[in-house]
Amino acid sequence: MAERTQTYKNHARYFPPFHFFVLPVLLLNAVNALRHIWYAPNRSTAFAALVAVGILMLAPLTRAMVLRVQDRVIRLEMRLRLRELLPAPLSGRINDLTPSQLVALRFASDAELPDLVRDVLDGKLATQKEIKLRVKDWQADWLRA
Repeated sequence: MAERTQTYKNHARYFPPFHFFVLPVLLLNAVNALRHIWYAPNRSTAFAALVAVGILMLAPLTRAMVLRVQDRVIRLEMRLRLRELLPAPLSGRINDLTPSQLVALRFASDAELPDLVRDVLDGKLATQKEIKLRVKDWQADWLRA
Protein backbone atom coordinates (compact mmCIF):
# COMPACT_ATOMS: atom_id res chain seq x y z
CA MET A 1 0.00 0.00 0.00
CA ALA A 2 1.36 3.40 -0.94
CA GLU A 3 2.24 5.71 1.91
CA ARG A 4 0.14 8.87 2.10
CA THR A 5 1.98 12.15 1.82
CA GLN A 6 0.79 15.48 3.05
CA THR A 7 1.51 18.80 1.36
CA TYR A 8 0.24 22.35 1.50
CA LYS A 9 -2.34 21.49 -1.16
CA ASN A 10 -3.89 18.55 0.71
CA HIS A 11 -3.33 19.42 4.38
CA ALA A 12 -6.79 20.93 5.00
CA ARG A 13 -8.80 18.57 7.11
CA TYR A 14 -12.45 17.64 6.81
CA PHE A 15 -14.01 15.30 9.31
CA PRO A 16 -16.67 13.65 7.11
CA PRO A 17 -19.11 12.63 9.88
CA PHE A 18 -19.14 16.22 11.13
CA HIS A 19 -18.88 18.22 7.90
CA PHE A 20 -20.95 16.01 5.62
CA PHE A 21 -23.52 14.48 7.97
CA VAL A 22 -23.99 16.29 11.29
CA LEU A 23 -23.94 19.86 9.95
CA PRO A 24 -26.29 19.17 7.01
CA VAL A 25 -28.74 17.26 9.24
CA LEU A 26 -28.76 20.06 11.82
CA LEU A 27 -29.23 22.65 9.09
CA LEU A 28 -32.15 20.71 7.59
CA ASN A 29 -33.64 20.35 11.06
CA ALA A 30 -33.46 24.11 11.64
CA VAL A 31 -34.95 24.87 8.21
CA ASN A 32 -37.73 22.38 8.86
CA ALA A 33 -38.46 23.89 12.27
CA LEU A 34 -38.63 27.37 10.72
CA ARG A 35 -40.95 25.97 8.05
CA HIS A 36 -43.27 24.70 10.80
CA ILE A 37 -43.47 28.23 12.24
CA TRP A 38 -44.55 29.48 8.83
CA TYR A 39 -47.31 26.88 8.43
CA ALA A 40 -48.48 26.57 12.03
CA PRO A 41 -47.31 29.55 14.08
CA ASN A 42 -47.65 28.97 17.81
CA ARG A 43 -45.46 28.93 20.91
CA SER A 44 -44.59 25.28 20.50
CA THR A 45 -43.30 25.56 16.93
CA ALA A 46 -41.47 28.79 17.81
CA PHE A 47 -39.75 27.09 20.74
CA ALA A 48 -38.88 24.04 18.58
CA ALA A 49 -37.33 26.38 16.01
CA LEU A 50 -35.38 28.20 18.72
CA VAL A 51 -33.99 24.88 19.99
CA ALA A 52 -33.17 23.72 16.44
CA VAL A 53 -31.26 26.92 15.69
CA GLY A 54 -29.49 26.68 19.05
CA ILE A 55 -28.36 23.13 18.32
CA LEU A 56 -27.26 24.18 14.83
CA MET A 57 -25.16 26.97 16.34
CA LEU A 58 -23.71 24.57 18.90
CA ALA A 59 -22.06 22.38 16.26
CA PRO A 60 -19.65 24.96 14.76
CA LEU A 61 -19.05 26.48 18.19
CA THR A 62 -18.01 23.07 19.50
CA ARG A 63 -15.71 22.60 16.52
CA ALA A 64 -14.19 26.03 17.11
CA MET A 65 -13.50 25.16 20.77
CA VAL A 66 -11.81 21.89 19.77
CA LEU A 67 -9.64 23.71 17.24
CA ARG A 68 -8.73 26.35 19.84
CA VAL A 69 -7.56 23.65 22.26
CA GLN A 70 -5.63 21.98 19.44
CA ASP A 71 -3.91 25.29 18.66
CA ARG A 72 -2.94 25.68 22.31
CA VAL A 73 -1.39 22.20 22.31
CA ILE A 74 0.45 22.98 19.06
CA ARG A 75 1.70 26.25 20.58
CA LEU A 76 3.12 24.37 23.57
CA GLU A 77 4.61 21.64 21.37
CA MET A 78 6.23 24.17 19.05
CA ARG A 79 7.70 26.24 21.89
CA LEU A 80 9.33 23.10 23.29
CA ARG A 81 10.57 22.08 19.84
CA LEU A 82 11.93 25.56 19.12
CA ARG A 83 13.80 25.68 22.44
CA GLU A 84 15.70 22.58 21.33
CA LEU A 85 16.34 23.61 17.73
CA LEU A 86 16.95 27.37 17.65
CA PRO A 87 20.29 29.04 18.26
CA ALA A 88 20.51 31.22 21.37
CA PRO A 89 19.72 34.59 19.71
CA LEU A 90 16.52 33.21 18.18
CA SER A 91 15.59 31.09 21.17
CA GLY A 92 15.12 34.23 23.24
CA ARG A 93 12.49 35.46 20.76
CA ILE A 94 10.20 32.41 20.78
CA ASN A 95 7.51 34.34 22.63
CA ASP A 96 7.46 36.93 19.82
CA LEU A 97 5.84 34.33 17.54
CA THR A 98 2.06 34.47 17.39
CA PRO A 99 -0.06 31.35 17.89
CA SER A 100 -1.02 31.33 14.20
CA GLN A 101 2.65 31.53 13.19
CA LEU A 102 3.49 28.63 15.48
CA VAL A 103 0.62 26.60 14.02
CA ALA A 104 1.96 27.19 10.50
CA LEU A 105 5.56 26.43 11.48
CA ARG A 106 4.68 22.99 12.82
CA PHE A 107 4.81 21.52 9.31
CA ALA A 108 8.48 22.44 8.84
CA SER A 109 11.28 19.93 9.32
CA ASP A 110 13.81 20.43 12.11
CA ALA A 111 16.49 21.37 9.56
CA GLU A 112 14.55 24.23 7.96
CA LEU A 113 12.81 25.51 11.08
CA PRO A 114 15.51 27.97 12.28
CA ASP A 115 15.64 29.76 8.90
CA LEU A 116 11.84 29.94 8.70
CA VAL A 117 11.59 31.32 12.24
CA ARG A 118 14.23 33.93 11.41
CA ASP A 119 12.26 35.00 8.34
CA VAL A 120 9.02 35.15 10.33
CA LEU A 121 10.59 37.23 13.09
CA ASP A 122 12.21 39.54 10.52
CA GLY A 123 8.78 40.17 8.98
CA LYS A 124 9.51 38.43 5.67
CA LEU A 125 6.68 35.92 6.21
CA ALA A 126 3.49 37.37 7.62
CA THR A 127 0.65 34.93 7.03
CA GLN A 128 0.13 31.24 7.70
CA LYS A 129 -0.14 30.66 3.97
CA GLU A 130 3.21 32.34 3.27
CA ILE A 131 4.90 30.28 6.00
CA LYS A 132 3.39 26.99 4.82
CA LEU A 133 4.31 27.67 1.19
CA ARG A 134 7.96 28.12 2.19
CA VAL A 135 8.14 24.70 3.87
CA LYS A 136 10.25 22.42 1.69
CA ASP A 137 10.30 19.21 3.73
CA TRP A 138 6.66 18.97 4.84
CA GLN A 139 6.14 17.09 8.10
CA ALA A 140 2.68 15.56 7.97
CA ASP A 141 0.25 16.02 10.84
CA TRP A 142 -2.39 13.30 10.54
CA LEU A 143 -3.58 13.61 14.16
CA ARG A 144 -5.28 17.01 13.94
CA ALA A 145 -8.90 17.56 14.77
